Amino acid sequence: MIEFLLERFASQAGDEAIVWNDASYTYGWLMNRIQEWQSTIVQSAIAIGTVVAIEADFSPSSMALFVALIERRCILVPLTSSVEAKKAEFQEIAQIEVSVQIDAADQAAIVTRNMPASHPYYQGLRQAGHPGLVLFSSGSTGKSKAAVHDLMSLLEKFKVVRHKRRTIPFLLFDHIGGVNTMLYSLSNGGCLITVRDRSPDCVLQAVEKHRADLLPASPTFLNLLLLSEAHKRYTVATLQTVTYGTEPMPESTLQRFHELFPRITLLQTYGLSEVGILRSKSKSSNSLWVKVGGEGFSTRVVDGILQIKAQSAMLGYLNAANPFTEDGWFTTGDSVEVDGEYIKILGRKSEIINVGGEKVYPAEVESVIQEVPGVAEVTVYGEANPIMGHLVCAKIRLVEGLDIDHKTFVKCVKLHCRERMQAFKVPTRLRLEDGEQYSARFKKMRNIDA
Repeated sequence: MIEFLLERFASQAGDEAIVWNDASYTYGWLMNRIQEWQSTIVQSAIAIGTVVAIEADFSPSSMALFVALIERRCILVPLTSSVEAKKAEFQEIAQIEVSVQIDAADQAAIVTRNMPASHPYYQGLRQAGHPGLVLFSSGSTGKSKAAVHDLMSLLEKFKVVRHKRRTIPFLLFDHIGGVNTMLYSLSNGGCLITVRDRSPDCVLQAVEKHRADLLPASPTFLNLLLLSEAHKRYTVATLQTVTYGTEPMPESTLQRFHELFPRITLLQTYGLSEVGILRSKSKSSNSLWVKVGGEGFSTRVVDGILQIKAQSAMLGYLNAANPFTEDGWFTTGDSVEVDGEYIKILGRKSEIINVGGEKVYPAEVESVIQEVPGVAEVTVYGEANPIMGHLVCAKIRLVEGLDIDHKTFVKCVKLHCRERMQAFKVPTRLRLEDGEQYSARFKKMRNIDA
């Protein structure tokens, strides 16, 4: 299953594979830890095809366990503390048979649960003798769905040797982007530099101290990084590439980041729990136009919505109907514009605000509002209206310590919007709130309680 990975680990046994709590772990150490886990798995009577939850963040033991469970042909369900409130629900949906809990000291506890895992997708994986992976969507705009993958299909693209990078695994261990980051780094002999928390200061401190050259992030995090001015406290001289995805990037955030760090290449990535991560190429570092696809992926746009056909596509959901078209395409729900080979992601179709028949994309309005000095975060949403269909509304969190009259500030925001956008896009209602507007995954929360 993982011979190609183990061969690469062995060929660079003395090289640095992981930095965790500022300590270095080599590929030789990683191979030994994988072997220890393989013995523990057998001693714990974890059979082939067992559904195993890995309750952890990125750490030396959790990554070694991930690889060892693939070799055992188990079905992996990574769960981080970000889903603690939903953990019991996720355990039931995924039919977890064994949980391996790895604590902050990288010590593991194995808990056997009295639950049979008999879902047809699991039975299919066992019959094929393949390992599986279950990933839950964030559920930021609805109920979380559990996507089941054949890990053999996901691993295929990592057999091609690519660039060796020193990477901050910012996207979480239970996120398709986080899994992709881990497998990409390990399969190419790179180094994963873990962080204690994902605050701007902690991330940039790790970049400086351990010479990271690649940072995958979310647009929300990059906005918070700019606001924090952490770059003034730490040097980012080694940072070559920043990738962003998981949500639409406000153009104003992209431009500010590019102006501040013109030598850093900004690359938009695109992927989904259901199909994996596509290869991508931005038109330029300050452009939202991007080409997506690559070997194993096909794309098309139908009625303005991006569709993907992928060799690495999931088998299906554990708790929802089959979402694929009859000819095998996955409808992403993302509205896009097309310019030749490039697309621009406008936002989720479900988030479009219909104002008297006109479409308003929240990300466009948020980008304009974020240009106003004093705005820390903004979330734009629609509120039902019997005459117009919907009204454009926004809730804004101000920069901490900003001393300004709220009524005056609201007037300034509306005036700025009128100067920069068509009238129907200008928010009718503005609320100033103190609470953070992003989830533990550093993704904007759009399930607004209006």
